[in-house]
Amino acid sequence: MKNLLLPFRWKFVGWLLTLSGTFFAFLYYAYNFKFKIPVFEMYSSFLRTRTFVTKTTNFADELILILLISGLGLVILSREKNESEFLDSIRAIAFARAFLTNIVFLLFSVVFIYGTGFITALVLNQISLSVFYIVFFFFLKLKKSAL
Repeated sequence: MKNLLLPFRWKFVGWLLTLSGTFFAFLYYAYNFKFKIPVFEMYSSFLRTRTFVTKTTNFADELILILLISGLGLVILSREKNESEFLDSIRAIAFARAFLTNIVFLLFSVVFIYGTGFITALVLNQISLSVFYIVFFFFLKLKKSAL
């Protein structure tokens, strides 16, 4: 597993991107943050169906997701300062628990959440597995190091 992980210094970059994404998400929801730029649409069916066109749009929500997904990915895929075989087993347990928790979250969303709330749940699902993994990994590492 060690060979698949990025160097430890990427964890800092990951946290920086994640915090930036969280900050922009706060601005987006609390203050209606807008970031309008021209984008290339491969496919869009919001008001009308369009393919392969360029238009100016609010890129804030895409920017937030790009920062959060890439930041959380770097945090997860970076080595710890002191890497060991022990941490490989904790990673496997944390992933299994995060995966199961995410499935429960998705099933709950499908059964109990409707309309635009369901779309919000699907958007949250893009980062929820990563967040669950980080939380489980942190607490398992804390619990195992206390023993």
